[in-house]
Amino acid sequence: MPARHHPSSPPTPRTENGENAGNGPQDKDGENSKAARSAKAAKSGKSSKSGKDSKRAKGGQDGKRAKSVAAGEPVERAATAPATSTESAGSATDGHVTTAVGRIPVLDVRPLVQQGRRPAKAVVGETFEISATVFREGHDAVAANVVLRDPDGASGPWTPMRELAPGTDRWGADVTPHAPGRWTYTVEAWGDPVATWRHHARIKIPAGMDTEAVLEEGARLYERAAAGAPEGPDRTAVLTAAEALRDEGRPAVSRLAAALTPEVDAVLERHPLRELVTACEPLPLLVERERALYGSWYEFFPRSEGTPERPHGTFRTAARRLPAIAKMGFDVVYLPPIHPIGTTFRKGRNNTLDPGPDDVGVPWAIGSPEGGHDAVHPDLGTPEDFAWFVERARELGLEIALDFALQCSPDHPWVQKHPEWFHHRPDGTIAYAENPPKKYQDIYPIAFDADMDGLVAETVRVLRHWMSYGVRIFRVDNPHTKPVVFWERVIGEVNGADPDVIFLAEAFTRPAMMHTLGQIGFQQSYTYFTWRNTKQELTEYLTELSGEAASYMRPNFFPNTPDILHAYLQHGGRPAFEIRAVLAATLSPTWGLYSGYELCENAPLREGGEEYLDSEKYQLKPRDWEAAEREGRSLAPLITRLNEIRRAHPALHRLRNLRFHHTDQEAVIAYSKRSGSNTVLVVVNLDPHHTQEATVSLDMPQLGLDWHESAPVRDELTGETYHWGRANYVRLEPGTRPAHVFTVLRPSNPQIGGSPTS
Repeated sequence: MPARHHPSSPPTPRTENGENAGNGPQDKDGENSKAARSAKAAKSGKSSKSGKDSKRAKGGQDGKRAKSVAAGEPVERAATAPATSTESAGSATDGHVTTAVGRIPVLDVRPLVQQGRRPAKAVVGETFEISATVFREGHDAVAANVVLRDPDGASGPWTPMRELAPGTDRWGADVTPHAPGRWTYTVEAWGDPVATWRHHARIKIPAGMDTEAVLEEGARLYERAAAGAPEGPDRTAVLTAAEALRDEGRPAVSRLAAALTPEVDAVLERHPLRELVTACEPLPLLVERERALYGSWYEFFPRSEGTPERPHGTFRTAARRLPAIAKMGFDVVYLPPIHPIGTTFRKGRNNTLDPGPDDVGVPWAIGSPEGGHDAVHPDLGTPEDFAWFVERARELGLEIALDFALQCSPDHPWVQKHPEWFHHRPDGTIAYAENPPKKYQDIYPIAFDADMDGLVAETVRVLRHWMSYGVRIFRVDNPHTKPVVFWERVIGEVNGADPDVIFLAEAFTRPAMMHTLGQIGFQQSYTYFTWRNTKQELTEYLTELSGEAASYMRPNFFPNTPDILHAYLQHGGRPAFEIRAVLAATLSPTWGLYSGYELCENAPLREGGEEYLDSEKYQLKPRDWEAAEREGRSLAPLITRLNEIRRAHPALHRLRNLRFHHTDQEAVIAYSKRSGSNTVLVVVNLDPHHTQEATVSLDMPQLGLDWHESAPVRDELTGETYHWGRANYVRLEPGTRPAHVFTVLRPSNPQIGGSPTS
């Protein structure tokens, strides 16, 4: 992406014609603009460009001074056009040469999504890093800053960048958007003449080299810098330093020291003297509500929450489950499709092709004579019952997420009304869905290319229909089997008017598709977490998710779904369910469970497969929740505690702050998250069958501590407190103590070890 070079007004002292050429803010009406200066110069018969300085330091250099810009000052932008197919970089057009970089190169700005065509993402209050490669010719100092502009175009506070690692030319700064909407961010790089002078002065003054010339040069730089500081103590401090540099009655070393005080340093850090300011093109940033990144989901089938007298549940009977879900600390209740289910090729129990008269069918086979995607299954109730259910959930602090599956049963009204929306075989019949060797005879997939505009319009209409009932979250079924551009249009249209609406992509597919769906608008995505179970698998995958991908793809960790019962849960028993819950709840800001997880349901349809035996997709599945809790068979207490810990610790609301720590056992994983003063450290035994002992070696700076420090750590699962330093022994037993979830407390005296103190 081409950079922009910012030519700026000449700095103080005044030019030869007496006009102020300082680096203070320009007049809003253009009095101090380039055009105004040119006009004045024309009237006086002089060029608008100033010549040599009226004063020169003894032994100093003649010549033109580089133009400078004060921090935060509006600057003129002269965009450098990118090379095109007909005009390569370096060619001349109308006498102007196009270049790929600006005066100070600003390269490889991150985050960058689809070369800046799509916005990077954040949520309100989320701190994240903006970085770039910045350098210049020779040995003069460079510096950089970030300009973050809110949806109204107002720039945020002065945000200087720091060199991330010496010698790498990689600079970065943390920013925090405070409101939702479409923001922009820009990296500005600039020559730092004060830092260059200071470096030279620290060498030359003690050696007695060019003493007066060096000090006079510094005084002039400080005068120029003072012009960019606000009137008052800041400007006075810099001007006082300039006077000290010229005070020939003091030793040279003392004069220099007066210009290098912490007070002066602080002023120059807030109001630096900037030359040759060059900026990248503004890059887009989409800031969304926090639920797009953080939350706890619970999935259940309302139809399974019936009564002995009427086994098929309704919205009214299912609402009785809501208080228990809220008590466990969940934020979102996710419902599978609630629409009428087709009868043609209806599936029976365990996906059989010969259903009985009482088989309820698969909710994803949407559509019947009772209606399609905008209708409610009559056995669940009426639209008014659904509205009541949504309101009841809201009263309990729960949001409803509705499944949106863009597919139809053979009985869907669209089949007759819009036959062009479906694939047809040579014999004229409509092709059903297949994922060999699986066949879905009860589902017709959509053909998008015959009438893309019509499908976009109808999809948006259906989504807005459910939004009118208070639904603001949609879990989209298999979006990777539809054109990406279709979702970009649909989500863009919905979020354009309703930016608070969240779309979760259920896309268990190839990485390129998953990442692209996040880039074009999906706020969240299912992930490969279910299939990542070893320390190496988890570390590599979470390093990917919490790195650059976090700027556009937000994970939602479900240890199980109605479709997926992993072998780890099948063979690991209750300890495996505990381990995966701890991992999901603490690794990802958003996690979720499919109901039955708390009862450790783990019977597969067949060995080697991931389908549940007696899957709830095909039948009603009533459960005795109260008996399970009475008998101690439920994981509800652990799940409740995990969600309490998540709510109490802001560090667990974020993704990009995840850091891993070394352990000397492959079955033990350790990681931490830090946000401000809140630090959470997690250690988990990944082996559901055996006790594991390990030494955990902590990267103390990642915990906000010095290498020599130790600190009390409180286990939020047990209440025990330990003193931990750089190396710590742990013993984790499946079913008894599978994990530590520590809060890192205030530092104490240096100590190594891991014994409990209470």
